[in-house]
Amino acid sequence: MLFPVSGVEVHPLIPFFVAFIVSFFTSMGGVSGAFLLLPFQMSFLGYTDPSVSATNQVFNIVAIPSGVYRYWREGRMVWPLTWVVIVGTLPGVFIGALLRVVYLPNPSHFKLFAAGVLLYIGLKMVRDLLKKNTSGDAKTDSEKRFQALMKNYHSKSVAKEMCLKKTSVAHFNFKRLGYTFYDESFDVSFWGIFILSFIVGIVGGVYGIGGGSIIAPFFVTFFGLPVYTVAGAALMGTFVTSVAGVVFYQTIAPLYPNISVAPDWLLGALFGSGGMAGMYLGARCQKFVPAKAIKWMLSMIIVFTALKYVAAFLGY
Repeated sequence: MLFPVSGVEVHPLIPFFVAFIVSFFTSMGGVSGAFLLLPFQMSFLGYTDPSVSATNQVFNIVAIPSGVYRYWREGRMVWPLTWVVIVGTLPGVFIGALLRVVYLPNPSHFKLFAAGVLLYIGLKMVRDLLKKNTSGDAKTDSEKRFQALMKNYHSKSVAKEMCLKKTSVAHFNFKRLGYTFYDESFDVSFWGIFILSFIVGIVGGVYGIGGGSIIAPFFVTFFGLPVYTVAGAALMGTFVTSVAGVVFYQTIAPLYPNISVAPDWLLGALFGSGGMAGMYLGARCQKFVPAKAIKWMLSMIIVFTALKYVAAFLGY
């Protein structure tokens, strides 16, 4: 099948199943999977125009709502955290989109930029995972308690306890955000979250993955928040910023008639339909997977992708 906007010719089932598999695993860590679909489109489908970033965000728009719905239904959406992510990343996405079109239209330069971003995140996660947890911090304790409940998920008493023990916001103002998750309290700086969201929004705008797509690993490693509570917020932030990003790319496309800027809506929707199914199942299964396993999976995928980009830039 030929997709005329991008010039990609591929069997329609391939984008669907690739997006399904990628989204199933990455959604467990609060990552939409767009950061892995981008190298797939560039390396395997030969789609390297700036419009690939916009097409990637179309994938987010179609795929993410199913995962967010599942996290919301299970009471694991920390809404104040979600709003800060959205407000912080939105302006960054616009800045990043302009940088992508004006300064990084060259595929090789863009791959090197993407490699640097991914490698930093991945190595930071690996370093944190290799540290021995001797202090028994709140994040680890709550994650372990949550997993202990999941082992007896089908018990009526456990099911009742799960319904009662959802995330609860303690305070939210322009200084601090505090919430509880399974008897453990978490308190973070409002401005720290906001500034991080803004910076990540720029990176996400350039990369074409939405502002919140790579923010979950930062929340886990820098702010010590449990992965079971940041996943939903990160995905919701990615959805909103992806909508803004697609609109922005589509709007500025006439200003750059010699460059493919507008998204390939059909290809993006095809990826998104596979991602929709994968994200729903991933969000549903996340509670049964140990937090450490999710973090190792994320870090290995990120590092592998980064090294592949570096190798491609060096000609290997």
